[in-house]
Amino acid sequence: MQFLEDNGVNLKNFKKHKTIFLEEGNMKLKRLVCLASVILLVFAGLTFAQKKPVKISFWHLDTQDDYKAEWQKMADEFMAKNPHVKIEITVLENEAFKQKIATVMQSGNPPDLFRSWGGGVMIEYAKAGLLKDITEHVVGTEWGKSIGAGAMAVYSYNGKYYGAPYDMGAVGIWYNKAMFKKLGLKPFKTWSELLAGVKKIKSAGIIPIALGEGDKWPGHFWWVYLAVRLGGKEAFEKAYSRKGSFADEPFVKAGEKLNELIALDPFQPGFLSASYNDEASLVGNRKAAMELMGQWAPYVQNANTPDGKGLGEDLGFFPFPMVEGGKGKPTDVMGGGNGYIVGKNAPPEAVEFLKFIVSYENNSRLASQGRIIPVVKGAEKALKDENAKFIAQMVSKADYYQLYYDQFLPPAVGEAVKDATQMLFAKKATPKEAAEMIEKAMKEATK
Repeated sequence: MQFLEDNGVNLKNFKKHKTIFLEEGNMKLKRLVCLASVILLVFAGLTFAQKKPVKISFWHLDTQDDYKAEWQKMADEFMAKNPHVKIEITVLENEAFKQKIATVMQSGNPPDLFRSWGGGVMIEYAKAGLLKDITEHVVGTEWGKSIGAGAMAVYSYNGKYYGAPYDMGAVGIWYNKAMFKKLGLKPFKTWSELLAGVKKIKSAGIIPIALGEGDKWPGHFWWVYLAVRLGGKEAFEKAYSRKGSFADEPFVKAGEKLNELIALDPFQPGFLSASYNDEASLVGNRKAAMELMGQWAPYVQNANTPDGKGLGEDLGFFPFPMVEGGKGKPTDVMGGGNGYIVGKNAPPEAVEFLKFIVSYENNSRLASQGRIIPVVKGAEKALKDENAKFIAQMVSKADYYQLYYDQFLPPAVGEAVKDATQMLFAKKATPKEAAEMIEKAMKEATK
């Protein structure tokens, strides 16, 4: 120290600087320790927050390569956003699906997310406790509000929701616009107008209505829609809940109204043994003026014409006419489509995947490809075909959306509806007898 002082070093300053140096060193060390602690906490937090791996079993029926690719693309996109999720896809043809789903349901182990048309079969699964209640994701949510209420109701039972549609169309009257124009006809708004129009078309030597009643289900559309127009939602719900009956006035009157049409002999010769393809062929090849059918009608008509083009721009669509004095609303729709329901053991991510499928973006994408009639409000803008756009708007505005009776009702009752209707067309049962046949089947099914 003396040496330093002898050489002009001020030890007071040295001691002062030494203290400052040591203090700065301690501060830097403390900062390093704090930084290291923060880094450790961040990594620990990331490790703690890392989600456990989840598998979702997803079953669909679209076996066509291009359609399969769309579902795979949606699954891949969802997994990319949710790296902890793995979606295992099973693709089955329609009949194979029905067999396999029956087996897994009997074992009590349903897939997490699988195809459903809603209605009777879905309700049986719900009653058996095989489905997950997703009501909290539907009622009062932005997602729930984005889907047409009538279409969404098809996937509900006793006020609870178990799935959602992604494609929902409507049955209505497909007609040849060129024929109508030539005869001075416009789309019929009432049942009386339709009957008058049928007479005019027939007098011109044209088959007014094509019908493939050999398959039964095409004809049941006529009776069901008349029941919808006459009794509305109230009559059906009373009969279905057993507070009323399928032999009540609206259902008997539906047969009476159908008889008014049958009396005009509006169908092609041999319609009682004809297939649906025969029906579509008559319209597509310009031999019949109309058919009552669902949103798939143009594709089947096209497939049954030599050039595969059907009526092209001459094909039009209008809603089933209102019946004078009926309690149904003009916005009431009868139809069906496709959707998915959630199995009882599904993880929360399966519900999120369903919401991803039925999002504006994905619903619009499938609609733009002409694959579906979208259910998400606004997605119909992606449709290119004017008839398809009109159907989408019908569905989105429907407060009462009635799934086809042969799908909504218990299987045995659905068959009774088709049998009873066929007997009406064959003039082998009165309207009252037909309604009583259906009611008898319903009583048996709900014992």
